[in-house]
Amino acid sequence: MSLGATFLPPFPVSHKHLSLPIKGNKTEILISSYEDRFLVIATQIGTMGTILHARKEEGMPINPTFNVSVIFGKRDEQMLEACARQLIEHMSSSSGSSKPLVLSLGLKDHSTETLKAIVSAVIDNRLW
Repeated sequence: MSLGATFLPPFPVSHKHLSLPIKGNKTEILISSYEDRFLVIATQIGTMGTILHARKEEGMPINPTFNVSVIFGKRDEQMLEACARQLIEHMSSSSGSSKPLVLSLGLKDHSTETLKAIVSAVIDNRLW
């Protein structure tokens, strides 16, 4: 049995991985662009945390509306929903894409500053 290197093909989904400190907490961010949706995972605790789904309502080209819902996790955290709303609004306005967003936030700190830093990092490293 050989212990030589195994070469795996590249991951078939466009993605970016970031690791940055936010308010003293090491924060890992993974951004993936699938054919039918975007996935953003931001964690300071090493797990998925609260999972949200955000999408642009179809049929509203002028003054679009956005729907954000919690799939799993904390349902009483309005700041997490605001984070998802900011991201989906930016994604749809800057790219014209109507792909929905699945956002996972596993954070130690749910402050406005932390969430703004995550939104900025995702926008600066966009895949749309």
